Amino acid sequence: MASLPRVMPRLRRGERRTERIDTLGWTAGTCIDSYGVRIGIRVNAPDLLERLVPHLPPGWTPGRSAVVDRLFSLWVDPRPEGSSRPSRLYGGRSRLARVSDPGEALAILESEVRQTVAAESRRRIFVHAGVVGWRGRAIVIPGRSRSGKTTLVAELVKAGADYYSDEFAVLDSRGRVFPFPKPLSIRGPGGCDVHARRRTAEELGGVAGRAPLRVGLVVLAHHRPGGAWRPVRLSAGRAVLEMLAHTVPARLRPEASLQALERAVEHASVLRGRRGEAGETARQLLASLDAAGPDLRSRAGRSRGRRRKTAGD
Repeated sequence: MASLPRVMPRLRRGERRTERIDTLGWTAGTCIDSYGVRIGIRVNAPDLLERLVPHLPPGWTPGRSAVVDRLFSLWVDPRPEGSSRPSRLYGGRSRLARVSDPGEALAILESEVRQTVAAESRRRIFVHAGVVGWRGRAIVIPGRSRSGKTTLVAELVKAGADYYSDEFAVLDSRGRVFPFPKPLSIRGPGGCDVHARRRTAEELGGVAGRAPLRVGLVVLAHHRPGGAWRPVRLSAGRAVLEMLAHTVPARLRPEASLQALERAVEHASVLRGRRGEAGETARQLLASLDAAGPDLRSRAGRSRGRRRKTAGD
């Protein structure tokens, strides 16, 4: 893992100033780069920096400059561990949270940083989705928080699929999906966040994917207890519209978002329906992708042929 740089970050010119909170006593800071977004984090105690590392986005690299696009500030009461330590988290000049547990403040910071990268990266298009790889193709499961995508992803990994993400499908302009392998956040009974557990792919008996993949299957699934997976097939155009609702930069970068989504689904099967138990649905999805293999290759060949003809004309 890359070494966390020790440098006090500052916002680039033109961003809204943070003078109101600059005087709170920041003693250490760091700067990272994630998908082209420069993030700065400052704290009021140097030992907090080492606690940041597990909460940084997958694939982060050390920042090369103290000038950043977005600045986060974490203040934790200096009282000893074990006592109540009120913590405050700021994003720019706005307070994002005030909590009594530093661990909770770090979890909120982790989420805010990932959402910032997803919204502001100009190198990739981030879609709220779970993703796994299966025999060289990606299964993408778009969905909002609490839609059941993490549960389904976990079962797919247990069934042998490679883990890519339980939060974002990260697309390039060619529609390929890149890994974003944050630990899976598996909620407690009844969807409880307080007792959520972080699990790596290896802890589930699987592995994390490394290479970008073409999308083979898009699954628009809604969980219904006791339901059976009897999906309907959607056209590529309808699939793009369905996925657009889960695309983070859709309003900020509509043309780039549409291009990435269109390229992502052009070789894929797209299924929509209600699902019941995640383990059984996972097995059905893997079988469905296996069965679609020859058809997918045929469609990919026709698509490449059309592009070559267009280029020749």
